[in-house]
Amino acid sequence: MKDTSLQTKPKLLDQVKITMRAAHYSKSTEESYVSWIKRFILFHNKRHPDDMGAEEIKAFINNLATNRHVSSSTQNQALSAILYLYKNVLRKEVGWLENIIRAHSSKRLPVVFTKSEVKEIFNYLDGIPRLVCSLLYGSGLRLGEALRLRIKDINFEYKQIIVRESKGEKDRITTLPESLIPDLKQHLNKVYLLHKNDLKKGKGKTELPHALAEKYPNASKEFRLAT
Repeated sequence: MKDTSLQTKPKLLDQVKITMRAAHYSKSTEESYVSWIKRFILFHNKRHPDDMGAEEIKAFINNLATNRHVSSSTQNQALSAILYLYKNVLRKEVGWLENIIRAHSSKRLPVVFTKSEVKEIFNYLDGIPRLVCSLLYGSGLRLGEALRLRIKDINFEYKQIIVRESKGEKDRITTLPESLIPDLKQHLNKVYLLHKNDLKKGKGKTELPHALAEKYPNASKEFRLAT
């Protein structure tokens, strides 16, 4: 009889994912943190983080600023990921990090297109790229938000879009321009037919956040057609 009393402990990066999902971090944040932790481990020749500490963290973070020339926001993100690992997964204090070389903040002003420039860009777009860019420009969605947009979060009646787990892990409501509704409905109708065909092939499922997959076992393959 197989002994089930001993359970294999998840790998370190899997522990990070499990911990972050339990804390309801967004998928994009989870992927970013896991990526930085992996780079940290590879930078130190695959040493286990439990065998390292403040000096190794400083060496990695300083390398990002001096040799990789990353932006200050990228460096801060990397540091946050590693500190999350030690605090929430390894449960290990690393102490105060001194003498960290800070990456320089960008002094450049953001580029803002004029209306004529926006129109010129759209002249070279069609199909799905044009629809996505229309959501970016007309609804103020970020690229990741537009690509992750779900049908259930589009309200054609009230001309609204619910943006889930936006920046700061918060939901927000934004406007759906009336001019986009016909093209968006047409696209969703095409996707519906494609989805039905995928289901016949045993595919067509999506990934659900957190524990929804267990709570609603059929939700991953449902499709609510826009009306």
